[in-house]
Amino acid sequence: MSDDAFQDHYPEALAHCYGCGRMNDAGLHVRSRWDGDETVATITPGEQYMATPGYVYGGLVASLIDCHGTGSAAGAMARRLGSEIPDDPRLRFVTASLHVDFLAPTPMGVPLTARGRIDEITDKKVVTAITVTAEGQRVAIGRVVAVRMPATFQGAAG
Repeated sequence: MSDDAFQDHYPEALAHCYGCGRMNDAGLHVRSRWDGDETVATITPGEQYMATPGYVYGGLVASLIDCHGTGSAAGAMARRLGSEIPDDPRLRFVTASLHVDFLAPTPMGVPLTARGRIDEITDKKVVTAITVTAEGQRVAIGRVVAVRMPATFQGAAG
């Protein structure tokens, strides 16, 4: 598995996302990497993400799927262009569609692992299927359709 996270290569001006932005001190800091032909990211939610005692708020699980999906899109496009890391600001993606199915309650206090599989890639779009597990149990599955970030957003990158 690669040590470099895709999100660590986003330009500072485009690295403020609550879910994956390294410039957002209050964020989740989702970090996605290649693991063979799949992508992987792991986070351990703090108590502030509790839905009911002992269980994670579903919105956090959706955020993990969302940000891992857009990060995976950047990694997939970089790989398609011959690099393992998306170090070109034009390889930044945003969510066009997010679908999440919750399969089981998500326990607090354990690492949540998101694994992504690239299902489709075009010049402007990447579709990723993501499975989230906790202690080896599938707790959610999702599908992210990510599109290249609009030029109006990229203008902020300078």
